[in-house]
Amino acid sequence: MITVALAKGALLKDSVTRFAKAGLDFSAVLDPDNRQLMVPSSCGRANALLVRNGDVPVYVAYGQAQLGVVGYDVLREQQMPVAQLVDLGFGGCRMAVAVKETSGYLRAAELPPHCRVASKFTNCARQFFDELDLPVDLVHLTGSVELGPITGIAEAIVDLVATGRTLKDNGLIAIEDLFQSTARLVGHPLSLRLDRGNLQEIIEAMRS
Repeated sequence: MITVALAKGALLKDSVTRFAKAGLDFSAVLDPDNRQLMVPSSCGRANALLVRNGDVPVYVAYGQAQLGVVGYDVLREQQMPVAQLVDLGFGGCRMAVAVKETSGYLRAAELPPHCRVASKFTNCARQFFDELDLPVDLVHLTGSVELGPITGIAEAIVDLVATGRTLKDNGLIAIEDLFQSTARLVGHPLSLRLDRGNLQEIIEAMRS
């Protein structure tokens, strides 16, 4: 039995659609009355684990799920030992540095040394500013990081940007991108090595 980790939220509907095209129908997870966290596919070939986006690589890395769908931003932040198999193309957004529109900063390199930068993605932020050779003090927030510059707890933020509307509505502007993010199909490396063709069949169907 194959187990697939599916992320709740923005990626779920498109993930279900792609797996359906690959022969695995997990549409039951979209039922608003469904309270199951492990849902069998209609064909009985696989189960879906319904988990938070950030937990997908964990379940796959530990082998409790052989496949999963997760945002590239999570993979970059967590660095879990999973195999990246297919760029699924949906869930597009970008990781960006943003500041108050009135700040006058046009590039991340213009930020003052040792300024505070708020982010949920502190590993991604640290790598980016290390590559710039710009020392900053990172403030880890789990909620609305846009409040960082507004309240003065931080000079800038590093966060995901899709349409940019949330930034605009809060008087912020993105000044530099770290990377683009889309949904990725990931796999458990050992399961892939031991696969007798069942996983590869799904992977090829997802790729095509």
